[in-house]
Amino acid sequence: MFFVNWDTARKLNGKILNVLNQIIEGVREDLAERKKQVGLNELQVKISEVNPVIDVLPLLKSSNLSVIAEVKRSSPSKGALAQISDPAALALSYQAGGASAVSVLTERRKFGGSLADLAAVREAINIPVLRKDFMVDEYQIFEARAYGADIVLLIVAALSDLQLSEFYAISKSLGMQVLVETHSLEEVERALLLNPEIIGVNARDLTTLKIDLDAFDRLAKAIPQGMVKVAESGISSLEDVISYRNSGAEAILVGEALVKDGDPAHMIQNFINRADTPTISKV
Repeated sequence: MFFVNWDTARKLNGKILNVLNQIIEGVREDLAERKKQVGLNELQVKISEVNPVIDVLPLLKSSNLSVIAEVKRSSPSKGALAQISDPAALALSYQAGGASAVSVLTERRKFGGSLADLAAVREAINIPVLRKDFMVDEYQIFEARAYGADIVLLIVAALSDLQLSEFYAISKSLGMQVLVETHSLEEVERALLLNPEIIGVNARDLTTLKIDLDAFDRLAKAIPQGMVKVAESGISSLEDVISYRNSGAEAILVGEALVKDGDPAHMIQNFINRADTPTISKV
């Protein structure tokens, strides 16, 4: 089994990522318990029984803005966001609003998620599902597919180049798409070594948790045409969506604004229908 060398990952990023470090230490502890209960062979059997992967790529390459809508109870930066007693019902509202995919947080300690949430959402909807977690071991990739995920997240800041390459290859071998998440130009350059089909730019600084809405505009210029560019974090209004769209985003990943809104389906529809409205321009 392959484990993260976290010291190497931190050095590669050039700074100590305190928040991310804390999250990953908790992920490792929880993962160790799950691995005691369910072996890799059992996961592989379960994978053989789940429905085939739903490919998100054609949806993300639509001429319209794509929305990846997130089931998210809490976050390290904001604390509790929403109760979400029925993640399946929330996911159905996202689907009704026109979301291209649903992202499900499965990290327990900081985000209040679970694999049970992932399973419930996958059972309820017929659009692709992203397992949003901190992947530090190949076991989690198999686990994601066993619970029905169609997409996994790989965070460049948390992984070495070797880990990125191996985890990416495993994900693709299982038929899943990969959202490769970056936060800096250095990370974009490392991500491009994978020749990925989907790259995310997260506007949240991992050391301060502050949002830099200009980060996507800067980094998107370094991402070649043909790769789907996903803007992540800091989306609270239609103005933010239009700004990201003007900077070249084919898709946005949004959670907090949706889970706190009383009508997330309508919010998604509004984002999609008005993303290309030329009323708010990037200065």
